[in-house]
Amino acid sequence: MTVPKRVGVYGGGRMGGGIAHAFAIAGSDVTVIEADETAAAAAAQRVHESLAAAASRGKLEESVDAVAGRVHAGTDDASLSDCELIVEAVPETVNLKVDVLAKVEEVAPEAVLATNTSSLSVDSIAAALRRPERFLGLHFFNPVPASSLVEIVVGSKTAQSLVDEARGWVTDLGKTAITVTDSPGFASSRLGVALALEAMRMLEEGVASAEDIDTAMTLGYKHPVGPLRTTDIVGLDVRLAIAEHLARTVGPRFEPPAILREKVKAGDLGRKTGAGFYTW
Repeated sequence: MTVPKRVGVYGGGRMGGGIAHAFAIAGSDVTVIEADETAAAAAAQRVHESLAAAASRGKLEESVDAVAGRVHAGTDDASLSDCELIVEAVPETVNLKVDVLAKVEEVAPEAVLATNTSSLSVDSIAAALRRPERFLGLHFFNPVPASSLVEIVVGSKTAQSLVDEARGWVTDLGKTAITVTDSPGFASSRLGVALALEAMRMLEEGVASAEDIDTAMTLGYKHPVGPLRTTDIVGLDVRLAIAEHLARTVGPRFEPPAILREKVKAGDLGRKTGAGFYTW
């Protein structure tokens, strides 16, 4: 086993819980940090349910309880002190990520630190760290247990030896790594958002229904899920934030269409609220 024996995950939402799930299955002891006890309990339950679902599909070699026993959720940052790797999985706000990672570096100065950001600059996040050479992006995809890809994002100061080590971790998680330099949207978000925004414009212009636009991609191009349904799964608010960031950094071709802004303003954020481009 090359995955770290002790892994921390800061943030126990859908992404953080999925990352905890992946490392626990691979044999790591995982500590999930949340804002309060209620959120920590919810994170632990989320991981347990995810593991149970994996067992029902024949994806676990151990019992659910055995794997879940390696996952511990709490609120004390100090419990991360002996972790070899700590992955930040908080919302897509640079200042929040910087604050979290700075705190984590204080309690675990020897740990490798990683961000799960899908679009923000790794170098911008690393600016406040004392050891940026021990920091990189590990962009997992939603849902983490079912996704086979991890995007390793290399900052300007990230050590090459760490990149090589991270590729080994990803392989041991049963996933495939791609390596990209720190650039707006990396590879995956930039391509995925570009497709999704054009699908939204087509819907807005009445070119076709959401179902038919998605079917064009699933049957015509063999995408497993269409761009509008994927947006519902990711969250329309998340897609909007990424698009706005790309519009600022890459150019106006990523300017969010009105339909996306309107749905987010109305609270139709996708699967997590029950409505987005589809009804869930």
